[in-house]
Amino acid sequence: MNVLDNMEKHRIVAIVRLDDLSTARHITEALVEGGIRAIEFTLTNPDAVPTIAAMRKSVDERVAIGAGSVTTPDQVRAVADAGAQFVVSPVSKRDVIAACAEQDLPAMPGAFTPTEIQQAWEWGASVVKVFPANHLGMRYIKDVKAPLPHLRLMPTGGVNADNIREFLDLGAFAVGVGSSLINNDAVADRDWKRLRENARRYARQIG
Repeated sequence: MNVLDNMEKHRIVAIVRLDDLSTARHITEALVEGGIRAIEFTLTNPDAVPTIAAMRKSVDERVAIGAGSVTTPDQVRAVADAGAQFVVSPVSKRDVIAACAEQDLPAMPGAFTPTEIQQAWEWGASVVKVFPANHLGMRYIKDVKAPLPHLRLMPTGGVNADNIREFLDLGAFAVGVGSSLINNDAVADRDWKRLRENARRYARQIG
């Protein structure tokens, strides 16, 4: 599976940032049943690496499993060994992007300003995570892409079911969606139907 083709088609990366990943399989199943085709598990949880390995075995070739909050080359190698298919970071570090290239993994580093975004792209980013997008507004994506149309941008932070369509219409390649999609109450209650329906609500926005 080509991960970038997957993201360009389905447009949503679900970000699973939880203190407890014991229900990761249920979360993954609910998201996939709801139409989500790219799921990121963040390394803010120490169980993320084995979870990535387990989820890779539990999904079919339509679904991409990636790692988030990656900040060191050693972490890149660890998630690559676990089977991660893409790497997301909140920051842009040249050595992390280079490590992704060595592992043949799409690198999706975080950046904020046009200069940071372009620098990440020149270092070899496959997609630049515009973060935190909630401080920039939806038109920021269009404003950046006007003089830099070659960029693939993935706004993350503040994306929800009410604004996702506008982010995409204004030029986002994909969007990263966390707590507004992975509802903490639904996870705590193990209400997988609610999570599945929430995923469907997002997927319908893509058309």
